[in-house]
Amino acid sequence: MDPEQIAQELADAHELLSGASMARLAYNGLDGLPRVVPIGIFWTGTEIVMSTAATAPKVRALSARPEIALTIEAGDGPGSARTLSVRGIAHLTVVDGVVPEYLEAARKNFDAEYAAEFERNCRAMYDRMARIAVEPRWARFYDFGAGRVPQFLAELAKKAR
Repeated sequence: MDPEQIAQELADAHELLSGASMARLAYNGLDGLPRVVPIGIFWTGTEIVMSTAATAPKVRALSARPEIALTIEAGDGPGSARTLSVRGIAHLTVVDGVVPEYLEAARKNFDAEYAAEFERNCRAMYDRMARIAVEPRWARFYDFGAGRVPQFLAELAKKAR
């Protein structure tokens, strides 16, 4: 998929990305077996950023095998279901203290008082964190209510008419 197509898919998914706080991250563990984990995300407008403890097993695994898949979902029924699927490369940076986007995500999702408490607790807990930024190599945005569905479903629906 070329960069312009990826950029368009991400632009089309802007509302979903801006509102999302969680995703499912798929990667291969050090044993070569696949993993899928829920993880908090923050959309900077140009990057999908995830954060974790620098000592988390996924940091070692992603350092060895940075290829990932990520899915972000919203909606609770066929008319409101939206999904962004991304395949790409994880770029890890270990930072002293807390990853700034981790705190930005908290400020977005919590009221000011709870976000401040969350920040205090994070700063007490994390000496170092890993910042995981996704470099998309492929992306597809689906909006089922708007009829933007996977091609195979569109073809099946067309045959059924």
